[in-house]
Amino acid sequence: MKKAFFVTLAFVVMITISLAFTRKDPGYKNLKILPQDITERQMDSVMHHFENSLGVKCGFCHVRNNDTREWDYASDDKKHKLVAREMMTMMDSINDRYFDLTGAKRDLNTQLMVTCFTCHHGKTEPQTKPTPPKPEVKAPWDSTKREQ
Repeated sequence: MKKAFFVTLAFVVMITISLAFTRKDPGYKNLKILPQDITERQMDSVMHHFENSLGVKCGFCHVRNNDTREWDYASDDKKHKLVAREMMTMMDSINDRYFDLTGAKRDLNTQLMVTCFTCHHGKTEPQTKPTPPKPEVKAPWDSTKREQ
């Protein structure tokens, strides 16, 4: 009787421990650059970074069915999603080649030197030319440069 009790108790403890350490699978499909085991919190963080870095919303890269009002996040029908994957690969390559000072494996929590914002600054197209300088405004009381 005691043996059956301890076997049952051990079984219950094993089940409880396995459930406690089992991560909920967010069920993301078609991840090609981001890790397959990305958490919902990490995915939200990455998507918010894209939104803020490019000044866009979900529909810039993802397909929404207007009839059902549901998103098809796995779809590759939008060109911008494919370009985003290429940009992420390029960004990872730059960070690995020029800014990997420790040699440690990088993950989603690693502080990156080059991000989407580095080039985009909140715009969908990166600015390729510097902003022209603003014309110098001379204050009427400034007597350092007198006109002749």
